[in-house]
Amino acid sequence: MSSSMDPLSISPKISKIRHRHRCVACYKMFNRREHLVEHMKIAYHSLHQPRCAVCLKHCKSFESVREHLNVPDHLFKGNCKDVFSKRGCTLCLQVFEEATNLAEHQKMCHLSAPRLLGTASQGNEVNASRPRRVNTSGTRLKAVAIDCEMVGGGEDGSIDLCASICMVDENENVILSTHVQPQVPVTSYRNEVTGLTAEDLKDGIPLQDVRERVLSILCNGHNDGTGRLLLVGHDLKHDMNCLKLQYPSHLLRDTATYRPLMKTNLVSQSLRYLTKSYLGYKIQCGKHEAYEDCVSVMRLYKRMRDQEHGFCGKAEGDDGLNSWKQSDLEKMKPEELYRNSRSDYRCWCLD
Repeated sequence: MSSSMDPLSISPKISKIRHRHRCVACYKMFNRREHLVEHMKIAYHSLHQPRCAVCLKHCKSFESVREHLNVPDHLFKGNCKDVFSKRGCTLCLQVFEEATNLAEHQKMCHLSAPRLLGTASQGNEVNASRPRRVNTSGTRLKAVAIDCEMVGGGEDGSIDLCASICMVDENENVILSTHVQPQVPVTSYRNEVTGLTAEDLKDGIPLQDVRERVLSILCNGHNDGTGRLLLVGHDLKHDMNCLKLQYPSHLLRDTATYRPLMKTNLVSQSLRYLTKSYLGYKIQCGKHEAYEDCVSVMRLYKRMRDQEHGFCGKAEGDDGLNSWKQSDLEKMKPEELYRNSRSDYRCWCLD
């Protein structure tokens, strides 16, 4: 009896494989076209999504890209890991044609920790009323970064009270740096983290005055309540609550909730981790320094803002694939689905 199989007996299997539908963004395979359509509608693939610089696979976040590039060898199907290990930047995840190009790039990409306030490189004028304008051309909104240090109030010291604040502009110039008088008695100075003492806060500025200064900076000296600058920070909701401050959500840039900077399961990363992974230096090794955190969060924002994805904006009323009828979507090829897909977050490269 012949060991060869009848071609007709395997043709249905071959046909099934050939007709599987492949997502052109993340390369997932689907047996039915409608399953691919449903995947595309919830994946929100677009040019703005982080992706592997070798195989161009789209991922949920840069952390997902890092995991893709660090899959154990016996599980990896492509050559991404090998190529990246030789010509890839571990900070920004770009890949270069030549190792010499990578070496030159790394000199600029790997940053040094900012010098702390009070050192020779920093001046003593830390209460300027407004930021310096770096570039007056174009329509892009300028940004300022903010960081607050908290002490504890209440019987158990669990109530967060703003005790110091720092703000810097895009050039890392200090706009505002001051201690703040807590509104209620302090029961925990959290000295091991903040380094603050009762003596430090004795001459602090009242919280209401600090709020007015912050709003004056954000509104460029106007008192109409209209924000004119982007506000950058890490876990901004926490800082805003402690300052009892409200600011338009479309002007907030939070590195804790920005999709590409989150974990694969879309949980926030710490600022310490983001700074080490994307900028190349360590912070918060001992006591937290508001200026150091401020500069780091501004650098993270600018690194994300300066990415180039090509143009993939979102026109008024354009809801991506959700704007189409299901029947029309199921007639589209995978490439067409991708072209009509839109991101579900606003990429900072559009700022």
